[in-house]
Amino acid sequence: MNRRSLLFASGAVVLARPALAQAVTVTGAGASFPRPIYERWGQAAREGASISLNYQSIGSGGGINQITNRTVDFGASDAPLPTAQLTERNLLQFPTVMGSIVLIVNIPGVADNALKLTPEVIADLFLGRITRWNDARIVELNTGLRLPNLPVSPAYRADASGTTFVFTTYLSRISDTWKTGPGAGTSIRWPAGNGARGNEGVSNTVRNTPGAIGYTENAYATVNRLVTTQIRNKSGAFVAPVMAAFQAAADVADWSVPGFAADLIDLSGATVWPIVSPTFILLPTNPTADKVAGSLGTMRFFDWCFKNGATAATQLEYMPLPSALHDRIRAAWGAQVKNPAGQAIWTA
Repeated sequence: MNRRSLLFASGAVVLARPALAQAVTVTGAGASFPRPIYERWGQAAREGASISLNYQSIGSGGGINQITNRTVDFGASDAPLPTAQLTERNLLQFPTVMGSIVLIVNIPGVADNALKLTPEVIADLFLGRITRWNDARIVELNTGLRLPNLPVSPAYRADASGTTFVFTTYLSRISDTWKTGPGAGTSIRWPAGNGARGNEGVSNTVRNTPGAIGYTENAYATVNRLVTTQIRNKSGAFVAPVMAAFQAAADVADWSVPGFAADLIDLSGATVWPIVSPTFILLPTNPTADKVAGSLGTMRFFDWCFKNGATAATQLEYMPLPSALHDRIRAAWGAQVKNPAGQAIWTA
């Protein structure tokens, strides 16, 4: 059974159960990028750890706003916050899994991973400079592939999005025109195309629009059986969006940076997929008395997922974090998250 089949198979994931603990509910909101794995982990942790997760996929911008306003127990963002903002907002940031951004297309007659695109062509497609799929530059890259005389229809995120932050950071690194024009951010002014809300919305737009091209988290492309493309990486090799290529990028990540904000975008390496990113949780370091239980529940939830959720993550096309990094995250919980009396609320 392949990964795509596993995504649809009932009871595909069997996770270990620790001893029963007191039942607790945690609430979170934010990035749509990790929604599939958080939902899968939530289903398993309800039975395996007596923790219920209420997670709202509202985009990274919404997640940052909600945790800043303390209306949820944790926020989720694909765009890491700078150290100064974390300090100002009394937040601890830590990654949970790594994922990849892929390009999805709807071109009649073009099969999965058959289309090859260079960084320069990708930038010009989203800049609106390449307007038809039989453009000479694309045809030259894809000898033997029949490309129709069909208008290019870019699809992008209409909401503030960490997925957009990751993808536009990539575009800014591979295109000076993009860097000095639209730039990188969770929400930008797109030069061409149509917007949709969430990874779900972009996936549906591409699936339903002949000639469309969009960007989405790989799990959404997999679940929706969308057609993805090859990309030429920084080392000049065309790579397909497969787990080995994602892992090749993860293997060279530097997790020693503040806020665990490792950079996995446009790295060198013959087998490296060029658009890989961690996704992050934002947790108050100073929970009020009525929020201490939610903060502790959040840490219990992700601790359980780190110990028991690797199989689920891999089946959903995410990459688990190294176990040594899990230990560093737990140490950060104990050192930084304090109750109103100044006492640590997490102990290993």
